[in-house]
This record gives sequence, structure tokens and C-alpha cells, in this order.
Amino acid sequence: MGRKKLIAGNWKLNPADADATLELLRQLKARLAPFTKTPMAVIPPFTALHLATDILKSTRVAVGAQDLFWEDSGAYTGEISAPMLKSAGCKYVVIGHSERRQYFGETNETVHRKIAAALKHGLTPIVCVGETLSEREAGVMQEIVREQVTQALRGMGENEVRRIVIAYEPVWAIGTGRTATPGQAQEMHRFIRELLADLYTINLADSIQILYGGSVKADNAASLLQQPDIDGALVGGASLQADGFAEIVKAAELIA
Repeated sequence: MGRKKLIAGNWKLNPADADATLELLRQLKARLAPFTKTPMAVIPPFTALHLATDILKSTRVAVGAQDLFWEDSGAYTGEISAPMLKSAGCKYVVIGHSERRQYFGETNETVHRKIAAALKHGLTPIVCVGETLSEREAGVMQEIVREQVTQALRGMGENEVRRIVIAYEPVWAIGTGRTATPGQAQEMHRFIRELLADLYTINLADSIQILYGGSVKADNAASLLQQPDIDGALVGGASLQADGFAEIVKAAELIA
């Protein structure tokens, strides 16, 4: 199998100002220095990307962005392109986060277009999929996730898909303090991997990193990361505290 556990911290609309951002980055640089086996990434707001890449350039911590637009340039006020992210030093870009879908009109179609733009410019997309609470309670969570995955990847060949990371984020567990049980998370991760095997090959499915996101914290990280099909975590609020984020990385490091 050989998949490494990627731990990525999505800062969302935080911290509030440049001083707090600088302090968090400095703390993360110090606290994450001991970890040598686990791939790590921080995903700050656009305004902090250059600062993050500058402070973390001599470390093993990569930098990612929270979104991008599918065109390279043009009259698209307020948007950020893949070439801009690449020039800012980004390795990763989150695409299709449930908050983008909920608040900003993200669709499976725009997710697909953004993935293509990211791959074109050598960025690694972290593609988010997941069901709402009502969809889970209705028992249609697999149908929802199947549609999100297949539409996101439609028309893409194996070489493209191998460069993608998928993050399963049950919408009902994001920022709510609720977390899918390790069993629930593993069940959906296994479903996604089997879906990839059906769409492509077993070999490809076994090579793809599938992260879990949804109120991951230091006290539940180990039980989630021990699941055979969970290849890391897309961490939200806990990534804003250097000590807590480091504990999540430590949990991955001990399993690696």
C-alpha cells in the first residue's frame, strides 16, 4: 500500500491579523520540526501565503491555498488563479470544501474545472466530498459522495487522478464538534476507494490518499488515523493551535 499520512491544516478565515498569523507560523515551525516521516501542510488565507512560504521554506511543511479560479488570468475581480498560487509557493489547493459549496455556490461542475486548472499548473488538489446530516439520515450518503467523486473526476485519466488527494468531510461534522466515529469514517473511505477501483484500477485506488476532515482534534486523531483507509486529516479549528496541530501530526507519526 505505502500511502503516507498527510496532515493538512485549513485555517479558513483566520487568524484575524498579520501579527497573529506571524506568531502562529513561528510556533508551527518550531513545534513541527521534530516530525520527519509525516507530510504536513498549512493552508492559510490568500493574504498569508507569501508569509507562510517564506517562514516555512526551510522546513518539511508545505503550503496550500483554500480555493482557486479555473482561468489563468482575466477580468475576474476577486479571484485567484493557479499560476498565482504556484508563484506564491503553494503545493496544495483545497477544492470543493463544503463551506464553498454552501456559501459560495460551488458545484460539482466548478469543482471539476478547478481540479483541471490546478493539475495544469502542477498543484496538488485536495478535493473535498461529503454528505449533509439530512442526507446521512436519509441513507443516501453513498449516492451523494459517488456523484461528487465521479463528477469531479469525469474525463480524467489515471495519470491525472494519481496527482489528486481526496478529503472526505461529512458536512455535519465540520466545525460542529461532532465527529464521525472511526467506523463511520472508515466505511466511507473504503467506499470511496472501491469507487476509484471501479472507475479506474485497484492499483490506482490503493495509491490515492483519502483524508478525513470534520472536527479532527488531538484526542480523536489516533483512533481515526489507525483506520486502514484513512490516509491523514484535513484539520480545521485545531490547526490554529500549534500544540494541538503538532499532537495530530504526532499521532500520524506514531502510526507511520
